Amino acid sequence: MSKSNISFILHKPQLSENIGACARAIKNFNFKKLVLINPKPIFPNDKILATSVGAKDIINQSKKYDNLDKALGKIDILIATSARFRNKNIKHINLEDLKKINFKKRVGFLFGSEASGLSNDEVSYANYTLQIPTNPDFKSLNLSHSLIIIAQYVASLLKSKNIPFQKSKKVKSASKKEIQSMLSLCIKNLDEINFFRPKEKRPKMLENLRNIFYKMDLSDKETRILSGVFASLGKKR
Repeated sequence: MSKSNISFILHKPQLSENIGACARAIKNFNFKKLVLINPKPIFPNDKILATSVGAKDIINQSKKYDNLDKALGKIDILIATSARFRNKNIKHINLEDLKKINFKKRVGFLFGSEASGLSNDEVSYANYTLQIPTNPDFKSLNLSHSLIIIAQYVASLLKSKNIPFQKSKKVKSASKKEIQSMLSLCIKNLDEINFFRPKEKRPKMLENLRNIFYKMDLSDKETRILSGVFASLGKKR
């Protein structure tokens, strides 16, 4: 199982020191991929590089995107980290449950900004939400601390090679890119029939749609079938 399949995604990080510390944590456990979405500081900058210490290579080869959609094109399984329980129909897991994740796939761990964490809209892109067990009266963790806890745990799992997962080799799970393409087609058709009413509820309705499709673990074949259905429905009009 390759560590190159695993990405650590920082959504709107605010502090240069945290970005550098996250890069250092990633390299501590021999991971390679750091992804940043709309970082507040100029990236990279001297403070980020200084804080990363010997992990400048992680910074230099990192990817930066303007939004979450673009960042997920090569992610198969997205795990959103959160200190809060979400009242959503999404699978909530803990560190122990990571043993059940198929790390042969491309897995992304999503971390929110230091000030506000992840919104429900951002969590709606995820297959799972992960909560790190902490003092219930003081749950807030520093961004780099959260990342290093998960990085160490996943590294130990990959080293043990005791991940119980069996699935037919003939069944290929749909990538985030394939699901996004299908979902875009669905939304396009819904927009054409003025489905999202009233307009102010559109963002919430889109969030709910993403929650439905991303948690279904669709195969690439199922995604193609649904894309065909949505395309046919559009032609009927």
